[in-house]
Amino acid sequence: MTGELAGKVIVVTGASRGIGKGLAIYLAARGASVVCAARTVKPTTSEFPGTIHETVDAIRAAGGTAVPIRCDIGEEHDIEELVARTIAELGRLDVLINNAMTPTRAPLDESTVELWDDSMRVNVRSLYLFTRAVTPHMQRSGGGSIVNISSGAAAHEVSALMPPGYVIYSVAKAALERFSSAAAPELRPLGITINALRPGAVKTEHTTMEFGPDFDWTGWATPADVGPPVGYLAARIDADFTGKVLDVSGFGKTWGTGHTSSK
Repeated sequence: MTGELAGKVIVVTGASRGIGKGLAIYLAARGASVVCAARTVKPTTSEFPGTIHETVDAIRAAGGTAVPIRCDIGEEHDIEELVARTIAELGRLDVLINNAMTPTRAPLDESTVELWDDSMRVNVRSLYLFTRAVTPHMQRSGGGSIVNISSGAAAHEVSALMPPGYVIYSVAKAALERFSSAAAPELRPLGITINALRPGAVKTEHTTMEFGPDFDWTGWATPADVGPPVGYLAARIDADFTGKVLDVSGFGKTWGTGHTSSK
């Protein structure tokens, strides 16, 4: 299989369903070998179908290359093992898509320290652990790209899609964006780019469960729609396009093909 990402090895976290699954399939169709990672390898509920094995099966059925690896992204040992297996089985590691997250929703007066800690562990601590783990391998491969999937929650503009009760999640996504911009100057000399991407409103298994199947999905994107902008960022290896917080709605307009900058 050939494409603009041919020969690249890409790790996608949260690849069992939703945006992660869509990204894994899209990137594999562009020639990448994709490591599909997730914390669980079985559906957790009937509302959350899908496993990394099913994602890998779909990729292989289409002629692509993919490997399923279970990984709790909040655990340093799991991340180190995933990276080691990726190198052992695929020979290199070029791109990391930090997509897995915990969409914590709880009003402050109902929240707990446990909810806060779990959100920071999955949504923030994992960024540090993964970036530290993949950097030396990307450097040895001649450069790399890290794409952190953010959310409009980082700005927390209260709306029908972001009502009160998302303080913990909003703080976590804001931290993701600041981590991306703060790490960029240190990674740039190594030929590694790092950017945060806000995908906008996307219809997934989670949002369907949250808003209900009868919700008006007009204007919502699908996981497949997030593929092109992520593919663009994945290919920005050893390029001076880094440390940015980008919105999918600007792809091809204020950034992307024919454009060099956006904020």
